[in-house]
Amino acid sequence: MSLAILVLRLVVGILAFPMYLLNLLGMWNWICKKWFPYFLSRFTVTYNEQMAGKKKELFSNLQEFAGPSGKLSLLEVGCGTGANFKFYPPGCRVTCVDPNPSFEKFLFKSVSENRQLQFERFVVAAGENMSQVADGSMDVVVCTLVLCSVKNQEKILREVCRVLRPGGAFYFMEHVADERSTWNYFWQQVLDPTWLLLFDGCNLTRESWKTLEQASFSKLKLQHIQAPLSWVLVRPHIYGYAVK
Repeated sequence: MSLAILVLRLVVGILAFPMYLLNLLGMWNWICKKWFPYFLSRFTVTYNEQMAGKKKELFSNLQEFAGPSGKLSLLEVGCGTGANFKFYPPGCRVTCVDPNPSFEKFLFKSVSENRQLQFERFVVAAGENMSQVADGSMDVVVCTLVLCSVKNQEKILREVCRVLRPGGAFYFMEHVADERSTWNYFWQQVLDPTWLLLFDGCNLTRESWKTLEQASFSKLKLQHIQAPLSWVLVRPHIYGYAVK
């Protein structure tokens, strides 16, 4: 790592000293878990407006993975505020998993606004351990803006494969590290430690496509794009789906 990045990280760390102090005192995690859902409820409105076209494209063939009954059983991992609900097909049976119980009131607001869906339940759990979801019980698993913050990407993808039925699909849309030769990647490296603390474990420099390519899916359709977002740091995105 270059000296310039280390020096700039130090400067940013000094500016963010109160947050680091609260973290050292063991208080920041509690504060972050409480405020982050409020931030995300606002951020996802803008994100959905700017990414509506890409989300519609991504989820356009969800119904193709419905089971013999014609009903689609869908699990959303890291559901947050339920920002994806509006893009799911009518009649879809939705189960949600998120490790932060503070999202619940925002999630149920989204449920009330999307009556076309059949909401099943909200499970408070990390994606790396979804033991409350049965093996092979889901047609589709969805994960958006989640792989950036999970503790173990390989483990969460193993869990995804476990809960998917044979022939089921995993849909994803994630911000990732930019190309290493870009200025954006330089600033991603500078800001990553503080960003991670501020935004509840979110990493700016993860190359999540590599983990997806190494997972045990039979088919992977993945695209790299520069998303049309206001926040330049998170414009590099991957999206697509993988079939078990």
